[in-house]
Amino acid sequence: MIIYSDILTGDELFSDAFDVKEVGAAMEVDCKMIVVGSVEVNTGANASAEETEEALEDGAETVNNVVYAHRLHATVFDKKSYTVYIKGYLKAVMAALQEKSPEKVDTFKKESAELVKKVLANIKDYEFYTGESMNPDGMVALLNYREDGVTPYFTFFKDGLKSMKV
Repeated sequence: MIIYSDILTGDELFSDAFDVKEVGAAMEVDCKMIVVGSVEVNTGANASAEETEEALEDGAETVNNVVYAHRLHATVFDKKSYTVYIKGYLKAVMAALQEKSPEKVDTFKKESAELVKKVLANIKDYEFYTGESMNPDGMVALLNYREDGVTPYFTFFKDGLKSMKV
């Protein structure tokens, strides 16, 4: 398995246990909503036809599997605050790239500018998540939904990630 972490904070963000694909400056990770915290006990008895099963048992909650598995935390941005954040974040990633892979800097500038333009144009469609440390200098993961309106997926800046095989 490969774990992907934020190069600036070291926070684990996702793994290849999920459906991951590279799209320009981004890694897109398909995710889904799961129920956690419930334990089903089968006593062998037949359920009564008159009783209806509750949607969620006591203590159960529906969560996003990537958020749950990697302990991501929701945060909030509007267009102005995200613009301020992303400028600083991209500058930090570019400095790290310049050090380790200077040949990637021009491609990163072009592709990340396209991605940021897309995000800012559709800012109301996104939910924002930080890593476990909630470090404001780290990557903010972007949650959106596919064209069907029900399939969630995350967008991560690929050059802001480091991978580790475990």
